[in-house]
Amino acid sequence: MSDAAVLPSGGGVTARRGGLLLAALVAVVAVMFLAGARYGLLLAVGLGFGIVLEGLRFGFAGPWRRMILFREPAGVLAQLLSIALVTVIAIPLIAARPGEITGAQAPIGFAMIGGAFVFGACMQIVLGCGSGTLVNAGSGNPVSLLALPFFAVGSFAGAYHLIWWTNLGALPILSFQGLSGTVMTLVLLALAAALFFFLGKKGSRALPRRYVIAAVLLAVLALANLAIAGQPWGVVYGLGLWAAKGFTALGGDLSGSAFFSAPGSMDRLQSSILTDYTSLTDIGIIAGAFLVAAWRRGALSSPLPSYPARAWVATVVAGLLLGYSSRLAFGCNVGAFFSGIATGSFHGWAWFIAAFGGAFVGIKIRPLVGLEAK
Repeated sequence: MSDAAVLPSGGGVTARRGGLLLAALVAVVAVMFLAGARYGLLLAVGLGFGIVLEGLRFGFAGPWRRMILFREPAGVLAQLLSIALVTVIAIPLIAARPGEITGAQAPIGFAMIGGAFVFGACMQIVLGCGSGTLVNAGSGNPVSLLALPFFAVGSFAGAYHLIWWTNLGALPILSFQGLSGTVMTLVLLALAAALFFFLGKKGSRALPRRYVIAAVLLAVLALANLAIAGQPWGVVYGLGLWAAKGFTALGGDLSGSAFFSAPGSMDRLQSSILTDYTSLTDIGIIAGAFLVAAWRRGALSSPLPSYPARAWVATVVAGLLLGYSSRLAFGCNVGAFFSGIATGSFHGWAWFIAAFGGAFVGIKIRPLVGLEAK
């Protein structure tokens, strides 16, 4: 997602905008009627994520890029602020309601570190992380529209092979818990913020008002997701599930995958997407971004960029790798970095370091494949 200034919405047509709001309301009510109130609320939370991310031009890939290229830390600082706001409530809540509310816990291993590094590189190639690809696709970005289905296929393939990769070696799950875990996580977030602030260029360290608003709203929505679903905000699992459903619909057999043959995965494969928490918020993100883009412009028709053929091939490859690597890394910027750290998982910090290192590589690759804006 671009972190350019928010565009003015313009005049528009009141009837069209009213229709967009009505359509969103009808969708939420329909899901409540078909699947239950909890699922309708999760779709509403997803819509909120999409509206905030697109409406306030806030994301993950763009701020990382600006920090690396121009030493502008404001976007990264806003991400850390949002994570801190979630941390204050999420870690104590998980401790108070064990079994009912879970964190984004995962082990640190060779596959996890490598997956995070590759993901960080690929998200800079297409300028979109997990949530960013959904938002950009919803707002009509041609690169993300092409990358998204391959992201889903890659996520499915990564999940299929996940157990093999994790068997290469991993530490036990390490996490910060309770009051002490909350304090430790906040201290580490403050140290990370201080580091980025120190490395940042003078005059670019202050957080714009829209970044602060976005950070607070994302925190509120992430906590709502945690309370309603009993699990943190995530992206990658839903995309892989869509591809897995398509695979089985075409007659594919998933019994050879330890991941998909597990009882929980089999239940989700056989159930409606409307009862899968991550799928609902993913759909909501796409729809929320579409709503904002249509509200502003009235149409999503964007001119096709005049990229060379190798750029489109690179988009397909990067999309596949984004999905595959994020599954190995137990999440993307949302599921591993944002939700992992905010719910006390130490793997979130390892993911952040590895993915940020990969982002340096991706920034170098992007112009080589013809995707850099002229």
